[in-house]
Amino acid sequence: MGIKQDTRANSALNKSAAGGLPAASPPPRWQYNRAVVFVRSLLFEIGRIASMIFFAVTGQLLWPFPFHIRYRYMTQWGRFTLWWLRVTCGLRYVVHGLEQVDKQRNGLIFARHESAWETIALQSLFPPQVYVLKRELLRIPFFGWGMALLHPIALDRKAGRQALVKLVEQGLARLQQGLWVVIFPEGTRMPPGTLGEIKIGGPMLAAKADVPSYLLAHNAGQFWPKNGFMKYPGVIQVVISPPFYFYGQKPKAISEQIQHWFAQHLFLDQQGGRNRH
Repeated sequence: MGIKQDTRANSALNKSAAGGLPAASPPPRWQYNRAVVFVRSLLFEIGRIASMIFFAVTGQLLWPFPFHIRYRYMTQWGRFTLWWLRVTCGLRYVVHGLEQVDKQRNGLIFARHESAWETIALQSLFPPQVYVLKRELLRIPFFGWGMALLHPIALDRKAGRQALVKLVEQGLARLQQGLWVVIFPEGTRMPPGTLGEIKIGGPMLAAKADVPSYLLAHNAGQFWPKNGFMKYPGVIQVVISPPFYFYGQKPKAISEQIQHWFAQHLFLDQQGGRNRH
C-alpha cells in the first residue's frame, strides 16, 4: 500500500505559492552595467575552469581510495566555485525549507534544472549524493573525469527501457549504500518559468525506494542562464519541499505530484529575479 505525501507539504506549498518569498534587495545599479558584468563573468570563468582542471587531474590520484574520500575532495571544487561566484559576480543564494530535511536518513532529490548552478550547489545543501546524468557527460575532458570519481548513474538515453531498468537498479543500490540520489526529472535544462515534462524514470525509482523524496525549486536560470556566459548579480531563491513518501505508488501518480509542486513554484522565476537597470 502506498504511503501518502506528508501533509506538511501541502500546507507549505500553498503558503509559499500564495504569499511568495521575501524579496531580495537588488544590487547597486552599477553592477548591471554590461561591461562590468562581462568582466566579472570572465574572471569567474577563468577561476572556474582553472580550478576544475586542477581538481579533475589531481583527483585521479584518489581512484584507489574509498568513495567518501574521493567525494570529500572533489566537492571542495563546488564549494570554491560558489565562493568564487559570490566574489567575482556578486551572486549569492538563500535556501528556504532546509530545516525540513532529515539528513540522518538518505533519500531522493528531484530538482528543477535551469542552469549549471544547481549541479554545483546541491552538494553544499545535502549529504553525499550521486547524480543521474546522461552518459555523454563523462566523455567531456576534465569535467567528465572528475564526475566519474563520484560514482554517478550514467544513462544512455538511446537505450530506452534498458536505461530505465538501469536507473532503478543502480538507484536502489546507491540508496542501500547510504547515498542520496539526485534526479533532474525534466531530463534537461529548461528556461525560467517553463516547466518540462516529468520523465518517468525518477518516479519509477521513487515508487520502489522506501526513502523520503525532496523536491527542489529555484530561479538560478534568471542569473546564470542555460549555456550563458554572463552571470548576473543578485540572490538565487531556493525552496525545498517537506518530504514526500512515494514508496508503493504508481509512477504516473508520482509524476503528477512532482509536476504539480513544480508548477506551484514557478513563481520563483517572477519573484526575486534579477532587476535590469
